[in-house]
Amino acid sequence: MSGLCTDLYEVRMAASYLRRGMVGPATFSLFVRRLPAQRGFLVAAGLAEVLEFFESFRFERDEIEYLRQAAVLDERSLAALRDMVFTGDVWAVPEGRLVFGDEPLLEVTAPIAQAQLVETVALNAVTFGTAVASKAARCRLAAPHSELIDFAFRRTHGLDAAATVARSSAIAGFAATSNLAAARRYGLSPSGTMAHSYIEAFPDERSAFRAFAADYPENPVFLVDTYDTTAGVRAAVDIAAELGLADRLGIRLDSGDLAALSCQARQILDAAGLHKASIVASGGLDEHAVAALVARGAPIDAYGIGTRMGVSADAPSLDSAYKLVEYGNRPVMKLSTGKVTWPGAKQVYRHPAAGEGDLLALRGEPAPPGGERLLLPVMLGGRRTEHAGPAVELRAARDRCDTDLARLPETARRLTDPVPVPVRATPSLHALRTRLTGQLRAALR
Repeated sequence: MSGLCTDLYEVRMAASYLRRGMVGPATFSLFVRRLPAQRGFLVAAGLAEVLEFFESFRFERDEIEYLRQAAVLDERSLAALRDMVFTGDVWAVPEGRLVFGDEPLLEVTAPIAQAQLVETVALNAVTFGTAVASKAARCRLAAPHSELIDFAFRRTHGLDAAATVARSSAIAGFAATSNLAAARRYGLSPSGTMAHSYIEAFPDERSAFRAFAADYPENPVFLVDTYDTTAGVRAAVDIAAELGLADRLGIRLDSGDLAALSCQARQILDAAGLHKASIVASGGLDEHAVAALVARGAPIDAYGIGTRMGVSADAPSLDSAYKLVEYGNRPVMKLSTGKVTWPGAKQVYRHPAAGEGDLLALRGEPAPPGGERLLLPVMLGGRRTEHAGPAVELRAARDRCDTDLARLPETARRLTDPVPVPVRATPSLHALRTRLTGQLRAALR
């Protein structure tokens, strides 16, 4: 991935550091200050993309020539950038783990110019991946016994975003995606039925169903609401009987009162002896719509969830930050109003008992009794460690998400007015921030 995948001011700061011989190790912490409204948790995601970028980070010859003009850099700075690769360490929360406000999702320690230059991609990948995985996990909570399918490809903000949505939703427990490229890339199950245009291209609905079943007899799923939903279900039943598809039929509902229509469809299917026929619902769904359908007892087996999940419609961004917390052996912090940071490299400890809350600690502090550390060393000296394999493997990430969601208190799992578990700082971290705040304020006098 190109070294130009950064903001101009990152390059200018990096060049300025290098001109002054500032090559000491710097630690930056990436975290979300506050959870969005109506979020009781976040699901960590995006680490795989970050590590891939860090491993491939470099400026190619033509990019150096571009920087000569675009960033107005001198020859010394250009030479330093030309030879630069990422040689730092990364401690990160494995994908799929639940995180809360103020907790680092990852911390980068590297020569300060390197750590500065990778900020933009780190924020981009982790912020978007985490936002979507968190939204998808809420959909999973809304329908824990149904299959969920990612239908977001056509409405996401670009092709790369669509791939991230497919992967992030899989971490949260989605069973499949409509995105073929993402399915191939990440080893996901592809899923798809038909569009209304397919029905309309044939003289009538039955002709369309008959043709589709002839071409794809293994698992034909008919879209039944192009003209009249009840008539469409009956037509699907007739074609299934005609072609001997009783044990393979599925129907999809994409409009109208999905609860009422799914009940009617189930009655028609069962009356015809098609008890195994599945019902798939789609059309503007999110966790609230799905939860309402489940509450009404809708006999829906699978949900195709697209736009609102794929853009995390109610919380499309996170209050994420990537802040310097240590340079050399000197802890640093911000005092900006509403944006005060915690200094120093950190660790997060989680108590095994649900609801006990997390402990934000300095990196070197020992774990409290029974405490589990969340930040693991996934990259050392620019090379992935043994923790990076399971940290970015999809199946393991999904298992971690399932486990953490199961342990989460019901108050934090709620889709409406959730209460996140508390995050407390250790006395040592509090003391460091208090002492450093006093020193910084004294220097301003």
